[in-house]
Amino acid sequence: MSLRRDDSRVIIHFDYDCFYASVFEAENPALKSLPLAVQQKQIVVTCNYEARRRGLRKLQLIKEAKKICPDVVIVLGEDLTKFRDASKGLYAFLRSFLWGARIEKLGFDEVFLDVTEMIDYNVDLLNQHDLAHSFFHLDKLDPTRGFEFDATRFCGPTYPASPDDAAVLSDALSMRLILGSHLANHLRTRLEEERGYTATVGVSTSKLLAKLVGNVNKPNNQTTLIPPYVGDGSNVTRFLDSHEVGKVPGIGFKLAHKLRTHILGREPSSEPYTAQPHEDRVTVRDVRLSPGMGPALLHKILDGPGAPKDIGVRVWALLNGVDSSEVQEARTVPTQISIEDSYRGLDHFDAVKKELRSLAVSLIRRMRVDLTEEDPEDVPATEMEGLQRARKVRWLAHPRTLRLSTRRRAPSNPDGSRDHSFNRVSRSGPAPSFIFNLEDSVEAVANRLVDESLLSMFRKLHPEKSFRDLGLINVAVTNMVESAGEQKQSSGRDISKMLRQQESVLKDWRASEPSSSSVQLGGSQLSQEATTNMPSSAPPRDTLGQQQEMNDSSVVDVEDATWEDSEDEELISNYRCDKCGVFIPHFALSAHAQYHEAPD
Repeated sequence: MSLRRDDSRVIIHFDYDCFYASVFEAENPALKSLPLAVQQKQIVVTCNYEARRRGLRKLQLIKEAKKICPDVVIVLGEDLTKFRDASKGLYAFLRSFLWGARIEKLGFDEVFLDVTEMIDYNVDLLNQHDLAHSFFHLDKLDPTRGFEFDATRFCGPTYPASPDDAAVLSDALSMRLILGSHLANHLRTRLEEERGYTATVGVSTSKLLAKLVGNVNKPNNQTTLIPPYVGDGSNVTRFLDSHEVGKVPGIGFKLAHKLRTHILGREPSSEPYTAQPHEDRVTVRDVRLSPGMGPALLHKILDGPGAPKDIGVRVWALLNGVDSSEVQEARTVPTQISIEDSYRGLDHFDAVKKELRSLAVSLIRRMRVDLTEEDPEDVPATEMEGLQRARKVRWLAHPRTLRLSTRRRAPSNPDGSRDHSFNRVSRSGPAPSFIFNLEDSVEAVANRLVDESLLSMFRKLHPEKSFRDLGLINVAVTNMVESAGEQKQSSGRDISKMLRQQESVLKDWRASEPSSSSVQLGGSQLSQEATTNMPSSAPPRDTLGQQQEMNDSSVVDVEDATWEDSEDEELISNYRCDKCGVFIPHFALSAHAQYHEAPD
């Protein structure tokens, strides 16, 4: 079966180096030169490169890590809040460079960027007679914002190494990837200089290839997969063929296990999620060149309960380096927030309550991180003299649904072992409004959530009094409704903020009522009655079916939420001059009166 490639995109994949450890190093730079391990439960979830140099590795027992490296610095990583905050900040930083919103997070430490629009724009601006002195434009409207680069060669390592520069210059795809490599290097440099984080980066034409090729040169480096991408000499085929099937994104453990079983003609001896011993290793090439291999045979091998109908076609495409999946447009808020923990059974109901409170605290804390933002309070400067500008926190979204899920452990086997259970049961209900109260502490809101909502849900799921078979508890909020705001993904403009902005912008032009009964204009006096009764070129409008009256605090009427699209002149009250009949802005009345007083 022939597969159609689409290499019209340029995708950059960022993988932050030793992310968990890097968060602690960013807080305390002195840790960078020390062996550092991050602990969750009794496991090393990650460690920095100095620790790895001394023999430590991921998923190692803490006691084993201490034996191998007695001077290792161990920090607790149970609370994910700081990692989530850091990930959110780095995501926003990278997004600030992007045109459009095609930037997708994968976990805390990976990001895909679709930079096709930026690349195409800059390719069109290249001077083909002086490619070595090119300029990459980061802003369409500001021609000075960008960086110089050499468009005759790739920036950083490539796969395969040492490309033929002459061939590159005659290949349109290579030229686009050259620009992609220089942009990737620029972003990596800015990330390290301004945020203190390094990253491993891949550049190609799909998420699959960009993610995999970045792994060739780690850490703090980048790799570009260079053409040709098709034909007998395809670098895509050459690159993918050496990968173990379980390393291909989109082919999980279960699918890889079935493929290994088919190719080896036996059950692999390795356990799930462990490194494959040499005798169990099956490469992409082994599968691709297996007799009769294609979408039909793959479907026969991989089909089963829950498998997609086109599973064979999908996996065949991945094995051939074809991936058309889009980089998803950035979301301001997550679709849901879910917190869970696993157990070997709980002894009594008090233990259940304790765990529910712990989960609820984590849930509320994460909601306040992921679903809120800080805005400067629009307070007049005269009220804030000598003080730091106040900050106001607003909700970006409100979840409508609260959900509690649990899972029982599978019954014991005769040998005492237990099979893994995937069956969950859940209860859902409306999310109580008090969880959005930012004045109370996280702990106070969490305790109330447990007492008023979660305990009753749990009782309905588990009316029994023994919980020794309880294996997992999950607490989640779902069904997000985004609040009014300034982002294009928001449900509407924040009108209260809009009005405050109006007040700030137009405060110098406000037509306020004079304190005395007359106003001096040059050598003339206008009575207060005459001044306030002057006709205006912008009479009050009928807003939402009600007549609105101007006062000191309302500079203009609100007709719709697109006021900022209007010119300022349309928002200024005008007054008719008694002498010449011309409409004059309020701030120019005095000068206009002096004009009439001046001698001819």
